[in-house]
Amino acid sequence: MSLESEVDLPGGAVLPGALPDALRAELIAFRRDMHMHPELGNQEFRTTAAIKERLERAGLKPRVLPVGTGLLCDIGVEGEQWDGGPSMLALRADIDGLPIPDTKMECPYRSTVPDRAHACGHDVHTTVVLGAGLVLAELHRQGALPRPVRLIFQPAEEVLPGGAADAIKGGALEGVGAIIAVHCDPRVDAGRIGLREGPITSACDRLEIGLDGPGGHTARPHLTTDLVTAAARVVTDVPALVARRFDSRSGLAITWGRVESGHAPNVIPQHAELSGTVRCLDIEAWRQAPDVVVAAIDEIANLHRAKSEINYVRGVPPVVNEPGVTELLRDAMIARRGVESVEGTEQSLGGEDFSWYLEHVPGAMARLGVRTPGERQIRDLHQGDFDVDESAITVGVELFTAAALVNGLR
Repeated sequence: MSLESEVDLPGGAVLPGALPDALRAELIAFRRDMHMHPELGNQEFRTTAAIKERLERAGLKPRVLPVGTGLLCDIGVEGEQWDGGPSMLALRADIDGLPIPDTKMECPYRSTVPDRAHACGHDVHTTVVLGAGLVLAELHRQGALPRPVRLIFQPAEEVLPGGAADAIKGGALEGVGAIIAVHCDPRVDAGRIGLREGPITSACDRLEIGLDGPGGHTARPHLTTDLVTAAARVVTDVPALVARRFDSRSGLAITWGRVESGHAPNVIPQHAELSGTVRCLDIEAWRQAPDVVVAAIDEIANLHRAKSEINYVRGVPPVVNEPGVTELLRDAMIARRGVESVEGTEQSLGGEDFSWYLEHVPGAMARLGVRTPGERQIRDLHQGDFDVDESAITVGVELFTAAALVNGLR
């Protein structure tokens, strides 16, 4: 791989020039192959093997996580693992797909796996970190990598509470001083990134409720527990009640995705099930949410004489971008593509388990633009027709490469 210096940085470091055409083509092919073979969380065996093989071919020594999928790879250290030298910058990617069908009809790299799709851009995230790793490995061979870097290819981001916890248990953050990531954003043009200090995503938890009563005849609801009415009141009253127990600026919202009960129009059922999500903009409100939400559900259920069984599944806290690492990403992108390549972004109501890394080390996530400039149609995340402008891969590689070099000067 031939890398020509293009941009001088303070301290005598340089950014490599444009990616070689062969590498750019290889990365696009890698992304398309991954897109065609999506794997669900903790089942990413093919994906893990493909990443491992390419890193080993580059002379690196990746190690698969103890859970069996996902892997770590250090660049710029003497052995396979960090040896106690300068703290590393970690580049994180998520490698799992979603359990939805790929609905792109005329696409040569459409998913070949029924009801599975890379509809959130994880194939792009993975390819970006892989490409950055290949470039940084070459810079290390040239003696131009100022500090070690760790590549984190994490499984199961889409599975609450997320595979980040398994990666952390597997040593992902040992010796890491800061961590960065990107997430595809179909509202941002390719060639640009969106940045924000502070919270950039929201907390997301899962709520599963069972309601029970003795059942009975719809002619005599006064003699039993009117369970359908009880479920309906939980659906409508609990979100309103909880909203009045938090500062409205916390942005806490309960939204239901499933309500099931009964089999006949004249029979009051004995069981009802509800499930939904709890999302929250504020991390402190998120920490209090389980106790408040469970108490509100019990209060409404008891009012209607229904017994409740509540499973509050902790998901992820908000991703809170640390100012210093956010500035690192800003400096790297500006050094590579100019000041116009960075724009502000809003806090999303989506959840991301990258937040678990930030409970341990400072870090930041950037929105990677994947919309073709001038395109009016927006293929939103988690939709079966989601796709990207593949020039975003080069942008992501450049961003991470520049960030590793800028970080080494700090």
